Amino acid sequence: MHVLSVSSLKGGVGKTTVTLGLASAAFARGVRTLVVDLDPQSDVSTGMDIHVAGRLNVADVLANPKEKVVRQAITSSGWAKVHPGTIDVMIGSPSAINFDGPHPSVRDVWKLEEALATIEADYDLVLIDCAPSLNALTRTAWAASDRVVVVTEPGLFSVAAADRALRAIEEIRRGLSPRLQPLGIVVNRVRPQSIEHQFRIKELRDMFGPLVLTPQLPERTSLQQAQGAAKPLHIWPGDSAQELAADFDSLLDRIVRTGRIPVTGSAAPA
Repeated sequence: MHVLSVSSLKGGVGKTTVTLGLASAAFARGVRTLVVDLDPQSDVSTGMDIHVAGRLNVADVLANPKEKVVRQAITSSGWAKVHPGTIDVMIGSPSAINFDGPHPSVRDVWKLEEALATIEADYDLVLIDCAPSLNALTRTAWAASDRVVVVTEPGLFSVAAADRALRAIEEIRRGLSPRLQPLGIVVNRVRPQSIEHQFRIKELRDMFGPLVLTPQLPERTSLQQAQGAAKPLHIWPGDSAQELAADFDSLLDRIVRTGRIPVTGSAAPA
């Protein structure tokens, strides 16, 4: 089971929409996928069409990461009505904010890792939608992860936030979790005709080299539309949606190769 955190230390860069795009690509590919909604805003849970009535949630898991609690906090996404496959969600909750203090104990930092270990046989890929900060929730996610993808946009302050995120990943790797590595930086909401955007992308490449992943994701309304309708991007109509779906497929290829995720048949990456 490969665990990938989707992170940004700056809000408003489309971190959750990137999580949903990657989840849609994984579901289309037939990868058994769990999405952990660790952001207290819980937008991933909304975008994946889940019913929370009678279920526990991620805050309950952080309070008690035993298998029984973990399984009661996980439910199948409504996306599973679209076609067969495993696409589940560990339900988000505003109460997760209670676990987002600035100085978590070592015991608390490892609780999500402990929880995911109880269901390791059930999934090939876990995507964690992180809180947009570097407090306890993000550290907890990173401690449970093999890789972190940093989402940014081509703007001055977002470039600085990506730099902070990569430094923080290295700090966690050295001090807490030696297996943790950055997958790279996903540049989101790109307008190819914008000179400013092209300048910032060049700046990112000059600073971070091959950590800047391709393709960059263009600014499209189709992803927001699919998210608003709680549908996977890969079934959303229109050329714009399908072009963006292909971009997420390319990013998933990178994740599959890095994590050695088993993918069979015609769905295997080139």
